[in-house]
Amino acid sequence: MRSKRIIALVDCDSFFVSCEQKANPELKGKPVCVLSNKDGCVISRSREAKKMGITMGMPYFMAKKDYPKAIYVSSRHDFYGEVSKEVMAVLNEFSPDVEVYSVDEAFIDLTGLRRLYKRNYYDLALYIKEVIKERVDIPVSIGVSSSKSLAKLASDKAKNSDDGIYVIGSRKIISELKHTDISEIWGIGRNLTALMHKNGILNAYELVSQTDGWIDKKIGIRGLEMKHELLGECVSPVVNGVKLPKSIQKTSAFGKFTSDLTYIKNALNYHIHRACAKLRRIDARCSTVSVMLRTKDFRVFYEKRVLVNSTCYEMEISDIAFELLEKIYNPNILYRSTGIILDNISYNSGEQLFLFANSDLDEKKDRLAKCIDKLENKFGKDIVQTGFVKDCSA
Repeated sequence: MRSKRIIALVDCDSFFVSCEQKANPELKGKPVCVLSNKDGCVISRSREAKKMGITMGMPYFMAKKDYPKAIYVSSRHDFYGEVSKEVMAVLNEFSPDVEVYSVDEAFIDLTGLRRLYKRNYYDLALYIKEVIKERVDIPVSIGVSSSKSLAKLASDKAKNSDDGIYVIGSRKIISELKHTDISEIWGIGRNLTALMHKNGILNAYELVSQTDGWIDKKIGIRGLEMKHELLGECVSPVVNGVKLPKSIQKTSAFGKFTSDLTYIKNALNYHIHRACAKLRRIDARCSTVSVMLRTKDFRVFYEKRVLVNSTCYEMEISDIAFELLEKIYNPNILYRSTGIILDNISYNSGEQLFLFANSDLDEKKDRLAKCIDKLENKFGKDIVQTGFVKDCSA
């Protein structure tokens, strides 16, 4: 039998906006929106901006027209990454078991810490929140329960509580599940919600009331894990460090609508560089490369390729990406964005060697990639940029 755990999910409130308010305190208490790359759309809103009616993903030109009194700020993802590290460093001072889930979220195992800090778990969560605010100047919401799924649910509810803390104890689980719509469960998307509704399941309690056999048939092992997590069993313990992403996606809107292939290639090349740099930071490789093109009227064209050997070498990935781009590109169409998606990610330490791999060439690629990373760390981001041969046949 698994021992009972106490897990908290710490979620930074409107993180990108909070970072900008940390850097410029004059923005606090004002309707602030952070925009995506190239100022395409709204990706983070302050509470005041939400009250005005600005929605997530709203195109900047529409938001500026409809809500001219709001303050719009261009995103600075490198800065947000540094602030995120400060928040995570504080969490690691409280517990050795911290799992970074995203740039603004982390699970922390609090089991047994109430004795050390002489506080119950509610007061301990409140204390953590206060320390983060004092040391990093970032507001957070914290959900506490006995599993990750319940901690996630509690964290969502904490955002609407007066003090930003919400605890789901064992006696409250059933009541909480009865008042939780099936679509609010962590890990249930649109398709699963539709499937559950088709089977007459509208809330979380109705889901966990189903037999293991029924859930296994309809959803599979993931559904069984979800059921037992919702019942308060810690099926997925907190794992130290950064969770390996399932995929890396880099994309942004163009500064203007265009059908210029060279312009599109340059934008795609920039995304490839950033995606590969992230792969190397987490010491990983990918074995699937996909390219996306979005048209002016929001139609999406997509092409992918599965690689024989996984890689993090951007010149190799860019050759593949440009071939995929040529397949979906049409010179008679205006495009608004492009992007790269790297899937099937694995750690280098767990990489299976290919029998006919050219180890000397791979070693040279790794040395070149590490050299680029060192130059960027010393002289700044994008100090080295890869290029491509322009087609001169036309």
